[in-house]
Order: sequence, then structure tokens, then C-alpha cells
Amino acid sequence: MSSSIERDIRTIQSIEAVPHIMKMLSDVTGLRFICVARVTEDNWTMCAVYDQVNFNLIPGDQLDIKTTFCSQVRKSTKAIVIEHAKKDDVYRQSEIPKMYGFESYFSFPIYNQNGDFFGTLCGLDPRPAVLKTDKIESQIKSFAELISRQMEVDDRLAAVETDLISEQAAAKLREQYIAILGHDLRTPLSALKMGVDFLVDHASDATSQKVLARMDNSAKRMTRLISGVMDFTHGQMGKGIQLNVKPASDLKSVLVHTVSELSGLHPDREILADIIIDGTFSCDPERISQLLSNLLINAIVHGDAAQPIKVMANIEEETLTLSVSNGGTPISADVIDKLFHPFWRNEKNKKTGGLGLGLFIASQIAEAHKGSLMVHSDENETVFSFKAAL
Repeated sequence: MSSSIERDIRTIQSIEAVPHIMKMLSDVTGLRFICVARVTEDNWTMCAVYDQVNFNLIPGDQLDIKTTFCSQVRKSTKAIVIEHAKKDDVYRQSEIPKMYGFESYFSFPIYNQNGDFFGTLCGLDPRPAVLKTDKIESQIKSFAELISRQMEVDDRLAAVETDLISEQAAAKLREQYIAILGHDLRTPLSALKMGVDFLVDHASDATSQKVLARMDNSAKRMTRLISGVMDFTHGQMGKGIQLNVKPASDLKSVLVHTVSELSGLHPDREILADIIIDGTFSCDPERISQLLSNLLINAIVHGDAAQPIKVMANIEEETLTLSVSNGGTPISADVIDKLFHPFWRNEKNKKTGGLGLGLFIASQIAEAHKGSLMVHSDENETVFSFKAAL
């Protein structure tokens, strides 16, 4: 086996979603054998497999390319779908179904980061199955495209990571990194999120729902990380945080929703909110919501889990005051001086796997609103307070 084929197998094996995709496709189609194959002009190589019929093929195994329909998919770039081979007008005379003992079959193309043909997403079963419906074919196609996009993202991130090792290239890569995060990551991430949302409505068993919930949380976390890095980069390049200032009459509901969303994500934490805001104010409500979200996440991660987190917000004399307080170990003066620095994290606290951008971005949002973000910490509580004239 060539080194390039081995690398391609490792690429597919490294995509965590692939096993779940194969299991869900088996559930949707009823086919008990699903696989991802690397297909070249001369070789068919197994990369990943879900096998409930004991065909006994494992990653790395190869088949004679002439004995597969995948060679036709490679040449035509069109999917093949067979519901009942013995009755199929096109394939009933073919020796391939007889050779492998299947009646139902599908093969959809997968492409690499350059848009070149990589291989196929295949499924088969000794029993006939209903496959030629718009719903089922659309689902299989969507999963094949999702694998293609994930390969593209992994390859691009690997390339960026390699380049970033060189300190001399760091400045040059900054704008390239923005482009990758802004387009090449958000596009496949949106496709992944739409796929998850679609499957949530169709997955019936508890195991699939749990897997989809984890995938959905990961997609949301990736979205926050991408947005955080892009906001940071804009700030560092002198553009600052971009605001969409408008007359906002729904600021209270936006902030209440932010608290509710994080309460739902962290049901083990008690969050008490006292938000008294009435009227219309000139601001960017989504950015203020982001500021509150970042402060709440900081309190959830670093505060004492046994004590409630308190959120207070009100407007007096056209000035918004918003605060988030939590109990726990007080923050020392030397640490407070560093809290709003980008990428800074307290090495004594390993509970967070974030980038250390949340408080920095919150401070940038405060500055963009011509306001201030302050912190006070003592034995009783730690309070982050935002004030701005609206």
C-alpha cells in the first residue's frame, strides 16, 4: 500500500463524525454495511466501515477495482443506487452483486480539498431495500458532502498549523487565518449544523439523540471560538470590534434570553437575574448580549459552583449598568491587571479549554460603546461591571 493511501486512511479515521454518520445512514436506509472507500484508477481501499453482516473487511483492505461499481462512480462522478439487484433493469445482469452477495446498494462520490475525486460513501445489504426516494438520496448525498467538507477543513487547518510554527510567518498568516476562519470554516460548519438539526428531527433512539446533542454543542462551541478569534484579529489590526448600532427596544429580552440560554447549558449552576430595562436605546444589542455571555461564562468557569451567579442590569439617566457577580476565591491584584489581556489564562485554573479571549472581547465591546468594564474582587464576591451611556 502506498504512503499516500495510508495517509488518506488516517485522514478519514481522524474525522470523529464518520462512525456516527455510518451508523445513522444504516438506521435511515436499513442497509447493514456502510463504508468510506478511497478509490483511484487502480485501487479500492477501505478507510472506515460499519459492518453488521460480517463481510469481514477492515480499514486498509483492498478490492479489485474492476469488481466494484465505485470505478463507474469515479469515472462518471454520478451516484449509483440499486434497490433490488435481481430485478434492476440496468444491473441485474452484472456479476458484481452476485460476487458480493448483495441486493441493495448505493455509492456516492466524495471529493478532497482540491475538488478532486477522493472515493465513495457506500452501503449494501443482502436484502432489497427502498432507497430511490428524494428523502433518502438527499440524506446520503448530504452526508457524503459533509465528509468532503470535513476533509477540506482538516487539511486547511493542518496547513495553517504547520505554517504557524514559523515565527517569521506569523504576521503574514494573520490575514490568511482570518479568511480561513471567516469562510472556509464557517461554510462547512454551517453545513454540519444544518445536518445535525435535520437529523435531530429524524433520529428516534436515545443513543443517536445523545450523539447529536454532543455534535450540536461542539458546533456551537466552534462557532464561538471562530467568532472570538475573528473579533480579536479585527481588534489587533486596528479595526476594533464592529458594532451595528441601532435604536433597540428589545434590549431587555435579548439579555434575558442570553441568561436563559446559558442556564440551559449549565443546569447545575444557579443564575439569578434582575434585569430592569424599559424603553428604546441606541446600541448594538447583540454585542451587549455577547459581553454578558462572556462574563457569565467566566463566572461559571471560575466561580464557586455552590454559590449563585447574580446578573443585574438597569438604565438610569440614559446610562446602562450591567454586572455579573459570583462567589469564590478572590482575584489577586496582579491577576486583575492581566484579566483583559488577549490569550491570557490563569495557570492555576485549568478548568477551561478556551482561548483566553472572552474577557478581552468583552472589554473591547465596552470600549466600542464608549463605556468601561471594571472588576472588583474580595472575600465576599467577584463583580464585573459594565457602564455605558446609551
